[in-house]
Amino acid sequence: MKKMIQGIILLSGFMFLFWFLLPFLSRRILNIGNLTGIIVFSCVVFYGIFFSRINDFVRKVWEKPSGKLLLGIFAVVGVIILFLTITFSLFMILAAKQKPVGNPTVVVLGCRVYGENASLMLMERLESAEKYLNKNPDALCIVSGGQGEGELISEAECMFRYLKTAGIDPIRIYKEDQSTSTRENLLFSKKIMLQEKLNEEVLIVTNEFHLYRSSKIAKSLGLSTFSLPAKTAWWLFPTYYVRELYGIISISVFKILILQ
Repeated sequence: MKKMIQGIILLSGFMFLFWFLLPFLSRRILNIGNLTGIIVFSCVVFYGIFFSRINDFVRKVWEKPSGKLLLGIFAVVGVIILFLTITFSLFMILAAKQKPVGNPTVVVLGCRVYGENASLMLMERLESAEKYLNKNPDALCIVSGGQGEGELISEAECMFRYLKTAGIDPIRIYKEDQSTSTRENLLFSKKIMLQEKLNEEVLIVTNEFHLYRSSKIAKSLGLSTFSLPAKTAWWLFPTYYVRELYGIISISVFKILILQ
């Protein structure tokens, strides 16, 4: 039985470790999301290799009062992390299910551009936006994203070119090319809506894990929101999902501290 449990731990550890390593190995992507996964599942693999020794060590630590306190603290921290992960994951799932009603203004949130070419995640957003705009010929669209380091054109310009090439009438597309964050994406897009007298109900187009935080920011700016999720590539999803969790939790903690 112990050998079977050890085998399951090792197999799971190696599998998830490879999953978080894949973005770095294939595209040199390294951020807090996959760095966290690499550290956590390296520890899982280490535990699997030295399964019996570590269990014996933990039993010895548990026998001491100070050891019980230390292990108890670790357990509480682990439960809190698990609770927050499950809670915010549910919020993400629910946010992605806010289907559009009526004719909201489509806002496509920017993402990395390599030179003049859209990154994979930006392409995922653009493909979702293209399908929606083709099905809803009366819908108007704002493509939102400034020009970052290593980008030869703004993210908005890159998105505008893609949608125009895909057959979307340029008259339907407004460019917001000054933003550098999700909040600025939505704030500057709102200014365009007011200037151009567009519908202030917005359909946010972004990757599924990003919709919860985006919709919360939009609502804080006085916008009514719906969601159009772009499906993230399987090998990128855990990296950016974990990174997004950090963003959501940090904002939540910040709000709690401000309220206090």
